[in-house]
Formats: sequence, structure tokens, C-alpha cells
Amino acid sequence: MPEQVEVRLPDDVRLHVETSGPADAELTVLLLHGWTLDGRAWHRQLAELRERYGDRVRVVTYDARGHGRSSCMALRTATVEQLGDDLAAVLDAVATDRVVLVGHSLGGMTIMEYAHRHREHFAARVAGLVFVSTTAEGHTHTAYGLSPRITRLIRLAETTGAGVLARCGAWRPPRALLRAIRPSIRWVLFGDRCEPTDIRLVTSAVARASLRSIGGFRASVGTQHRLDTLAELGRLPAAALVGDRDRLTPPPCARSIAAALPTTELTVCPGAGHMLMMERPDEVNSALLGVLGQVLAAGRSRARRAGARRRRAGHAVPSPG
Repeated sequence: MPEQVEVRLPDDVRLHVETSGPADAELTVLLLHGWTLDGRAWHRQLAELRERYGDRVRVVTYDARGHGRSSCMALRTATVEQLGDDLAAVLDAVATDRVVLVGHSLGGMTIMEYAHRHREHFAARVAGLVFVSTTAEGHTHTAYGLSPRITRLIRLAETTGAGVLARCGAWRPPRALLRAIRPSIRWVLFGDRCEPTDIRLVTSAVARASLRSIGGFRASVGTQHRLDTLAELGRLPAAALVGDRDRLTPPPCARSIAAALPTTELTVCPGAGHMLMMERPDEVNSALLGVLGQVLAAGRSRARRAGARRRRAGHAVPSPG
């Protein structure tokens, strides 16, 4: 069973963190959920990682501030920038030295913000990246699959509503309301097919998100642009996945990530929407295992080279003077 721990941040926000695998494992895989969700969104990936790697890999999930079982926060800290700082704190608290970061939607944007704001920390710790249904260009490509005119109206209503929700503090969405709008949640987040258990899990997660987090993050999510940051990351093993029915982060979002970070293996999933880790777990797991395989192989290669250097140094006995 995963171990549940609490990471307390400098502003007294408490993050609910779950870990499995030893603290001295060869590698940590840290999975970051999307906006209004929580760590349970990754349950199919968690099962695959535990079955495939056991104690060889440490696996970490956490609920972002204002989400799931983490505490609410001051409105001024409901920003992607703050989420990037939170990620750095979680890594220091529970991760091994080498980490593969996996981010869905807002989780992917959090990774990019962490890379932008903590460049040396990122370079020292991060060995691989997986981006799932996310963007490095804010709402540039978000059209909800609708006409430009309708998109503008929806965005205006969404922005206005977000401002109202952000002022509602730690209150949670009424469950009766969520049941009533479940068809809308299904339309926005899923593609051609949706398992009843998945829509129930998503609705449950939204019910646990504070209204402040549902509304408060909207402004910084819409304006974030981090393609330049991705272009500076070098040759990290990376993957990006997107559904061709994704109404929130459509395929142009993933393609721009792959163009900025050329080591990225791009996967477009036909008929899938925004919740790829649920809709297409096999494809997401395959991409994740592919990145992990590259990172672990590189680690073994470095270990062999270091061992060879130590052996050569041991044989280099100085001759008598």
C-alpha cells in the first residue's frame, strides 16, 4: 500500500502526498494531475509501474494545493508559478536524486513552470519527461471544437465565472450540481468513449477541489507560455500524448511541445479526449515505460563508466620515487 505523507509548504499549505517504493530507489517517477483533479487520476499508471518495477522505482503522486486532500490556499497563490515552486518542494521532500516527471494538463504546465523558475534544480534532478494532454501556450489553441465566435463567448463566460468562484474560498462544489452537469463534464473531458467508472472518478475529484482552485488558477493557466523554456532543456528523453478529440488541449498543443523539445516522441490517439490516462491507458503506459527505459539504460551506462574509471584509478599505482 502507498505511504501517505504530508508536505508543509512555506505558506503553510499542506500537500497530501502518496509514495510507494524505497527512498533509496534507483529513480523516482512523479505524476502530476490536472486542474480540478487529484492523484487518483493516475491509478492505471500506478498499477502498471508497481507491477513492472516493484521496489526498483519510487512512485509519487500528490494533490495540488486546493485540490483533493491538500489544503486550500490564499487566492494570490492560485497560480501556475506557485505550482512550479510547490513541485520543487515536493521533490526535495520525497523524491530520489533522479526523477522522471509525468504531467497531465495543468500538471504538465506545472512541470514547465518548475523548469523555468528552478533551472539549476531541474537540471540536477530531472532525467525524463512525459506530457499528457497539456500545452505550453496557455489557451492559444483552446477552441472547444467550436466556431471562433462561440469560443469567444464561452471564454468570456468562463473567465467571468472563474472570477466569482475564486472568491468563494475553500467551499466545495455541491454534489447535486455536479451530478446535474455530469453530461457537460463528459463532453468537455472525454472523447468517443467513456467508462462510467471514469466519469464517476472525475466527478468525485471535482467535488473535492475548492472553488478557489477551480476559479483561481484560470488566469495564469490562460496566459502561460513556456515553449522557450522547453527549447532550452537539451536532449532529455521525453514523450507527449494527445487525443484528436481533445477540446481543451488539442493536437496543435502537443505538436508545438514536440517541435520545441525535439527529443519528444509524439503520440496522437484517435477518438480520445482530454483524459488520456483513463481513455488510453495502454498508450500512456507505453510512452511512460519508453521514457523510463531510456532513463534507466542511461543510468546503467553511467554506472559502468564510473566503475571503469574507479578500476583504472585503482590500477594506477605510482612507481617508487
